[in-house]
Amino acid sequence: MEIYRGRPAEKRGAAEEAAYDLLDGLEIEYLRADHPATNTMEDCAEIEKLMDMRACKNLFLRNKQKTRYFLVVISGEKRFDAHELASQLGLPRLSFAHDDAMLEMLGVLPGSVSILCMGREQAKGVTLIVDRDILNGEYFGCHPCASTSSLKIKTADIFERLLPAIGCEPVFYTPCKG
Repeated sequence: MEIYRGRPAEKRGAAEEAAYDLLDGLEIEYLRADHPATNTMEDCAEIEKLMDMRACKNLFLRNKQKTRYFLVVISGEKRFDAHELASQLGLPRLSFAHDDAMLEMLGVLPGSVSILCMGREQAKGVTLIVDRDILNGEYFGCHPCASTSSLKIKTADIFERLLPAIGCEPVFYTPCKG
């Protein structure tokens, strides 16, 4: 694997191209590594080491009635507890959303979910929930809406430039440790 600055020269899928367009349009710098598809946090370990950053878990959840959807971004080393988050949000329960809802609202399938999906118009109905500890890192690691590349972006650029530019105000929470 190699690290590159900016988008690839060759065309990629529509969701990935839209992610690069969003970042480039806001003049946000990023480093990129291309790699085999990742499906687990364990798959990301080599990428994290190469890029000297921590990847995040991205989970797409819904309420029982399927009327509210949430993209949860949590530090990769933390355990996710849906009951704990539901309690913090004042909801009776949360569960994982189906792949068809993810494709419709975020434009991707499992493995490619990223905070960059929030730039889609359909994602306006999705609440972004972020692990507060992510703000402590200098860099933010995520996919460009494709599980075959990873990006390293300054955390400040994500939360002070990108999210405000797309009109996305995240809800911060503190997940359990471990």
